[in-house]
Amino acid sequence: LLADAVPPLLDPLPPLTERFMRHYQVVPVGWSDQGLQVLSANPGTLYPFQAIAYACEVPVRLSIGPRNEVETLIERYYGQGRSAMGTLIENLDEEGGSLEDIEHLKDLASEAPVIRLVNLILQRAVEQRASDIHIEPFESQLKVRYRIDGVLHEAEAPPSSSSAAVISRVKIMARLDIAERRLPQDGRIMLRIQGKELDLRVSTVPTSFGESVVMRLLDRQTINFDFPSLGFDGERLDEFLDVLERPHGILLVTGPTGSGKTTTLYTALSRLNTAERKIITVEDPVEYQLEGINQIQVKPAIGLDFAGALRSIVRQDPDVIMIGEMRDLETCRIAIQSSLTGHLVLSTLHTNSAAASITRLLDMGVESYLIASTVNGILAQRLVRRLDPATREAFDAPPELIAEHGLERFTDERPIRLYRPRADAPGGGYRGRSAITELLVMNEELRSLLMRHADASTLEEAARRGGLRTLHEEGLRQAVAGVTSLEEVLRVTRGEGT
Repeated sequence: LLADAVPPLLDPLPPLTERFMRHYQVVPVGWSDQGLQVLSANPGTLYPFQAIAYACEVPVRLSIGPRNEVETLIERYYGQGRSAMGTLIENLDEEGGSLEDIEHLKDLASEAPVIRLVNLILQRAVEQRASDIHIEPFESQLKVRYRIDGVLHEAEAPPSSSSAAVISRVKIMARLDIAERRLPQDGRIMLRIQGKELDLRVSTVPTSFGESVVMRLLDRQTINFDFPSLGFDGERLDEFLDVLERPHGILLVTGPTGSGKTTTLYTALSRLNTAERKIITVEDPVEYQLEGINQIQVKPAIGLDFAGALRSIVRQDPDVIMIGEMRDLETCRIAIQSSLTGHLVLSTLHTNSAAASITRLLDMGVESYLIASTVNGILAQRLVRRLDPATREAFDAPPELIAEHGLERFTDERPIRLYRPRADAPGGGYRGRSAITELLVMNEELRSLLMRHADASTLEEAARRGGLRTLHEEGLRQAVAGVTSLEEVLRVTRGEGT
């Protein structure tokens, strides 16, 4: 038997405990040049081997053995010993709030295995180009998911019993109050992973089984503030730049959360950022530091909100003002006043289309004549996943799809071809994202309709007569061009006008 053939103790002894070993039916049996040899009676579960490899910082070589052999070795090597890895899988009292509980939680979160585990979660997020990390405690599992190219993907995660330690570790890194588990908290982590300087925005909210944590990864090195790289090109880009480079007025970028509005605004600011212009932004939060631009972080807790900051910066002699979001009537009115006094104002709204932004401003109480005289243009946008050129495949579009979507409008080639990921494509066949946009440029017909309080559909019809291409149409153009798939366009623009 293997139990009779090995020495009574390993040197050095791995930082693992009897509880961990018995729970997963694994036991280390020897060190070698190739790493740590581990005997398992339950090789179907991958997590313990990953945990051991990460805790010991060496590769793990797996052998399979009977349960009684594993139990014998556990008893011989570890007895009743305990360590941080074993502690991690114990059930932690998530509801306890005493000083003793909190201090114990701090100790757990500072143990090397927990630190390594959280670092591994972050490292894998970077490797997979994730924009967000979701750590969600449930009754029987701690779920870890990565948002990659706008879509959530589930990752292998540690047991639910490690929830408290993992979440506490993240809160300590973000300088949050780990004793406060009843209220939402927001924080920030600055760290370096794989040579990249990362800025993580951390949000926690209480749920039924503990605190849910979401981390937004901001990597300045991976953001290319260049319009063509974002998906803007040709005639659409020329029209947008014509609106952007006007000396005064308002340019709005609209879309739901995660549609790339901030990146588009930052790219616009980068283009406007010359020695002849003073640019000031008011943001919540400041996502990227832009050299040569004065960026203000709003702090409602001390009374510094969007409106208050705007009232101050108009006395700073700016040429360009960027407002993170038009949140209320007061902010809108200050922005409009600034544009009327010779400033270019850039901002965002959460609406589904360009025309809907006008009705949103009217609903907020902004007078129609002020909108007509100050708004130069409104850009609505979404992000679609790009097909990986190395793994995409072309196919002839079926006649019913051509007829349903009017695909003949977007190419002179026959037969009309569309593209999709190959069935064996890694990562689903997509890599990166591209913006699809619709640009409403204010003209005399739109101003006249606006003064008569026309609804969004009437405004959009007039804008289309003036050359507006809807989000759906722009998505179809990119699908025919092979940038993305028709399925992806329909996923993102479902419910939008055709």
